[in-house]
Amino acid sequence: MPGSAVLSFDKGTLLVKGERPPLGLWDERVGAYRALAMAYGDLTKWGMQLPGGLNDHALDPLPAPRLEHAERLRPYQKEAVAAWKEGGRRGVIVLPTAAGKTHVALEAMREVGEATLVVVPTIDLIDQWVAKLSEVFGVDVGRLGGGESDIKPVTVSTYDSALIRAESLGNRFRFLVVDEVHHLPSPQYRHIAEMYCAPARLGLTATYERADLLHLELESLMGGKLFERGYEELTDFLAEFTLVKVKVELSPEEQEEYETTHETFVRYLRSRRMTIRGPWDFEKFIRRSWNPEGREALMAWRRSRELAFNPRAKLEAVRTLLSRHRGERTLLFAEQTDQVYDLGRALLVPCLTYKTPDEERKELLARFKDGRNTVLATSRVLDEGVDVPEASVAIVLSGSGSPRQFRQRLGRILRPREGKQAVLYEILSRDTSEMGTAARRKRGMGGSGRGNEGGTPPAPERTVRTARGSSGRVAARR
Repeated sequence: MPGSAVLSFDKGTLLVKGERPPLGLWDERVGAYRALAMAYGDLTKWGMQLPGGLNDHALDPLPAPRLEHAERLRPYQKEAVAAWKEGGRRGVIVLPTAAGKTHVALEAMREVGEATLVVVPTIDLIDQWVAKLSEVFGVDVGRLGGGESDIKPVTVSTYDSALIRAESLGNRFRFLVVDEVHHLPSPQYRHIAEMYCAPARLGLTATYERADLLHLELESLMGGKLFERGYEELTDFLAEFTLVKVKVELSPEEQEEYETTHETFVRYLRSRRMTIRGPWDFEKFIRRSWNPEGREALMAWRRSRELAFNPRAKLEAVRTLLSRHRGERTLLFAEQTDQVYDLGRALLVPCLTYKTPDEERKELLARFKDGRNTVLATSRVLDEGVDVPEASVAIVLSGSGSPRQFRQRLGRILRPREGKQAVLYEILSRDTSEMGTAARRKRGMGGSGRGNEGGTPPAPERTVRTARGSSGRVAARR
């Protein structure tokens, strides 16, 4: 008898009545088996094997226009799409920043030709994706996030908005594209993958692995890693670049205070037999710093970090590098928001942080793009996704030590342009923990870079010293 089993959608889950499915648990409240919405593909395959078939009321996709484009894909982008198709239209593509992951998604959307939800981490990326999809496909693209709720067959949403609307939108799209997919396995955002039916799924990222190993969850949430290429494999498609380490010395007063505060922190760790090997160990330290000694150690750590991140010599080094690259589009990266604004005041350059209002952010990026401003100081807000193809110089004053963050910042300057020679400077404080952090990050980079990170041709290394007793004179030594 046709339709012996009935499949329906209910607030981010699926209900099965009439047959016992291979997935899901019995819910006596509704008299049906209940499974996560992401099981839709498996349940419909199961239903095809039933003698009476499956009465599918679950997926109700928005009617989509025909999606065609005239973009020319690079060979590796075609390989990525082919791998995704062979993987059953589910899986993750790993390509470095500036390698054109968006083009892979465009071709995949053309292949699926159905209602598509693109999920991105920031409002800036909504703007970029909407502009690109509108231009390439010639369709009105919906926006979900930042106060907007315009749902169309092709819609771009922030992670947060996609999660909030999952109960009502989870069955309206056949294709789910997740940009910067390494965020998805977090305890909060994984529900996006779980609560949307979308049988076709594509994850995009430049950095697949996570320190907490949650990337292993992507296998079930999106499909596993299907295709990966690193910078060294795409030399014909990215700008030539050089990596340069610039090492500065703290002033005698800064060095003395650094050693005192750092020793306070280290002494506390030793007394508690604690070792900091990664973020999890540091979180453990934070949880145990509730007592007076722990609070003292935490404050000492913060002060020593501030001294290493922001000595006077780093500002002088930046002045020297900006003079050397006068007129070139340059990004200044700092880890701490306060440091970004200190740079802006000292150098009279605009600042872009998470505190920057949307309209001002758009204006700053527009002025940088057309050359009205050639220098922009920023923090983590430009680490992911934001397209600044005009940038050719990056100066990193401080960072987390994460290989992912380093690759993302490098990627900001690798958009190809005729005759472009990109350079990334990393300014490090000698005789501080910054040196060890940089060394650990380099070991963690593996083989996915050009320059002197990742086993590829070494970049020149220069040392910039601040003369002892003077914060105003900087000499460069090759």
